[in-house]
Amino acid sequence: MGQARSAATRVAMISGANRGIGLAIARQLHQQGYALSLGIRRPEAFDVAEAFGTVENIDVFAYEATEKQAGQLWLEASLDRFGRLDVLVNSAGILRKVSLADGLESDLDAMMEVNVKGPFRLIQAALPMLRQSGRGRVVNIASLSGKRVRNDNVGYQMSKFALMALSHAVRAAAWDDGVRALALCPGFVKTDMALGASSLSPEAMTSPEDLARLVGLIVDLPNTASISELLVNCSYEVML
Repeated sequence: MGQARSAATRVAMISGANRGIGLAIARQLHQQGYALSLGIRRPEAFDVAEAFGTVENIDVFAYEATEKQAGQLWLEASLDRFGRLDVLVNSAGILRKVSLADGLESDLDAMMEVNVKGPFRLIQAALPMLRQSGRGRVVNIASLSGKRVRNDNVGYQMSKFALMALSHAVRAAAWDDGVRALALCPGFVKTDMALGASSLSPEAMTSPEDLARLVGLIVDLPNTASISELLVNCSYEVML
């Protein structure tokens, strides 16, 4: 779907783009002139025109983070459609409760698969095209849970700490080719996931749209102004 684009149009692939932070970032980048390749689990259930008010320079592809070949297949389909890649946003993620006292190892495995291995496989597939861009950008939606341990959900924290390592690995591997990586680390965000995990009211949480504005600014910064981690909190914490 969508219309022809200019050869100069920058292209962003965004996972988990059908709701929450991923959708907010997609809307922001589209407003900034990016063509969008959206990876979601059920493309047939997503109405682009309803979500964006337009279908211009937007296409939707099937992406399931737990499937090992899904990232490569999505990338190939996206390149067939748009011909290039400049920004990769890893927004797909899950939250399960796994503490040292209780919790299922299968839930830990699920979080590592979606929150870590999914982004890893996508980055592996996309990195050659991001290098070609000359100013490729990777945005990993991490969490303050990847920066400190504040509660007993060690499983979720492990997955986000691992995602932080992956984000910095991208910078080290492809810096000389102009690739920059951002680990976005919010606290509670007004999404379905957070609303079920916090006693904070929605009004007290960070909005996805505010995070999207920050991402939109950072991905458009020049290579000489790299921001590797961005911590965004809705409540006071010492040092965070």
